[in-house]
Amino acid sequence: MPINNNNSVDKSAYRPVFLNLLAIRLPVGGVVSILHRVTGVLLVLLTPFGIYLLDRSLSDAGFFVQLQTWLGQMWFQITLLLICGLLLQHFFSGLRHLALDIDWGIDRQTARITAWLTFAGTILLLIVTGIWLQ
Repeated sequence: MPINNNNSVDKSAYRPVFLNLLAIRLPVGGVVSILHRVTGVLLVLLTPFGIYLLDRSLSDAGFFVQLQTWLGQMWFQITLLLICGLLLQHFFSGLRHLALDIDWGIDRQTARITAWLTFAGTILLLIVTGIWLQ
């Protein structure tokens, strides 16, 4: 306990500290970890919508034709590409976290390299997916 000059406990030392989270500079591994959580939440929230589209397309032939026409439109392709990006980022960061769980890539340099590789793998496969969607 901090004691001031009057031999009494200094209560100001226990004040909550405001942290500006936007000013904190995280290492690339921390960014990958946060992105893994964010993409997981977004994928969970998007899953019911995907199931709804699948159900409607399987039960109604007219809606299936409508989905096919949407697939030819740019806005739908960009939406699919963003969802694929979420899935790819979550997949590669999950592989990285599984490797860290079995104590592979624990040292700083390997952890940094694998974090950058998750971004590289995501971008590379996202480009391939974008080309395939065309």
